[in-house]
Amino acid sequence: MKMSRIAAAGTVAAATVIVLSAPAFAHVSVSPEGQAAKGGYATVNFKVPNEMDDASTNKLEVSFPADHPLASVMTQPVPGWTAKVTKSKLDKPLEIHGEKIDEAVSKVTWTADGKGIQPGTFQKFPVSMGQLPEDADELVFKAVQTYDNKEVVRWIEPQQKGQEEPEHPAPALPLSAATDGHGAAADDTKSDGKHAETENASSDSDSSDTTARVLGIVGIVVGAAGVAFGLVASRRRVAG
Repeated sequence: MKMSRIAAAGTVAAATVIVLSAPAFAHVSVSPEGQAAKGGYATVNFKVPNEMDDASTNKLEVSFPADHPLASVMTQPVPGWTAKVTKSKLDKPLEIHGEKIDEAVSKVTWTADGKGIQPGTFQKFPVSMGQLPEDADELVFKAVQTYDNKEVVRWIEPQQKGQEEPEHPAPALPLSAATDGHGAAADDTKSDGKHAETENASSDSDSSDTTARVLGIVGIVVGAAGVAFGLVASRRRVAG
């Protein structure tokens, strides 16, 4: 009886944890494939779950940050969806690879051609973007999710440091340290590469020394065994 009560209590507790945790994962989010390094280019996925039991998501609008404009944004075809990229003029032109860019992507809209994101499912929308800013630790996007019953959910609330997650948080993309020639991290990588080569050479040398020692010991053992066998055979002949 006591064990049954403990099991029942455990089941209730687990169910409670699941119910309380579910909303934290059921919002539009963005994450990189690999990493999104400052000053570089990255492919990211906007992940859109369906939160309703009786409606499907048939439209997603993602607004790009105006304070860190991105000149290059390309969408990957998603079966059953049509993507539209909207650009806007910049108040201050950007200079990328020696060229001045006077417009940047301000929004990408995906519209379902068929059933969309049905209840109990999610969809990823891949985007290649750059050049990522070097003076920011993250990029915050604003997403608007529309259902086929005309209900609209706005994921536009920024996360405030030290505070609880808002009810409808805006997708935020963390940016990692610069690499591939963008900043100090690249120098560290080169330095680490040289250090790794030195370690590999040292390791190879140690391995060769170890192999030589093992072979030497094996030779000694084999030689000693041969001498012992010879002595035994000689004694047998004498005894016979």
